[in-house]
Amino acid sequence: MRIPIIPEHPDGPIDPIKGRGTAWRVAHRFSKDSRENFDDGWGPGEPQGEDDDFASAQPPRTQVREEHVKSILSANDSPDVPFELSINPYRGCEHGCIYCFARPTHSYLNLSPGLDFETQIVAKVNAADCLEVELGRRGYKPSPINIGSATDAYQPVERDLGITRRVIEVLERCEHPYTLVTKSAGVERDIDLIAASAARTQAAVFMTVTTLDNRLSRVLEPRATAPQRRLQAVRRMADAGIPVGVNVAPIIPFVNEPEIEHIVEAAAQAGAASIHYTVVRLPWEVAPLFKHWLEQHFPQRAERVMARIQEMRGGRDYDADFRTRMRGEGLWADLIRQRIDKATARHGLVRRSIALDSTRFRAPSQAGQASLF
Repeated sequence: MRIPIIPEHPDGPIDPIKGRGTAWRVAHRFSKDSRENFDDGWGPGEPQGEDDDFASAQPPRTQVREEHVKSILSANDSPDVPFELSINPYRGCEHGCIYCFARPTHSYLNLSPGLDFETQIVAKVNAADCLEVELGRRGYKPSPINIGSATDAYQPVERDLGITRRVIEVLERCEHPYTLVTKSAGVERDIDLIAASAARTQAAVFMTVTTLDNRLSRVLEPRATAPQRRLQAVRRMADAGIPVGVNVAPIIPFVNEPEIEHIVEAAAQAGAASIHYTVVRLPWEVAPLFKHWLEQHFPQRAERVMARIQEMRGGRDYDADFRTRMRGEGLWADLIRQRIDKATARHGLVRRSIALDSTRFRAPSQAGQASLF
């Protein structure tokens, strides 16, 4: 199969769409076709359909497609990821974070990692049923399951569909340990379930706080919860006895990097117990999308930002080496690590997560559920 070259820039001008991370339907790496703009002398034309490279004149609406999946647990063997199993109730994410490393997964759906990723959402409506089946299989060995490792389990559509809550209900009923990663205050809805699990040392939540600047947040992660509201959710979960960590992620040089110490301080004041971080990752189609975003929103510093990112990636936009992909390498990466460590220690926080208890697990049939076989 021919893998096309992903264009660094759109073929023509494209204006941002309010409430979206990008307006560019960048071609995905498996696309069989390539197109280029051609001036036929009749002036600018209107987009003719969803397959156009650029957004239509009308702001695109979010479309949700329901999917019945055959399995919901994804195994992980990456040495730099602290869990063996994960659940992502949704594909695509309406939050529209321009830096999202999961954007390229939309290529497998023959959709653009650009605008399609944040407007074409796949909801795994039978996730809870699948989970019961998989937890009940003979030989299943429990270990903490991470929810929302790729796309946010509490993105806006969760308010209506409640898939994530039903998944947590299964885990709570089976007394199975789990962690949640989110940048949404919507997690507060499920405090009753999470607190019950946390009381048995079986649940922890990690709230991502990328910036404290509302203006930056609106263009960097346009449909995610506002920063102060996320910190309020941290406080409410901590008050409910839930161990909460704050992810300062991703750290982008000269964009949110100057805020490192302020974010750690705000996390401590909100009741967080631990601090974690990653530096920005630009795999596959994320690189051209991010560069285009920089040129739109930070044109005077775009070149400098990319130079520092490449400095932490061995001179490339991205390096997938497990040893360095989360933290980067070199002088700048070391400086960021030192700043995180010093700020964390200064506020009495830790850089590690609590160990969760897997010994109490009961298979679904033992937890009072009828067999699904």
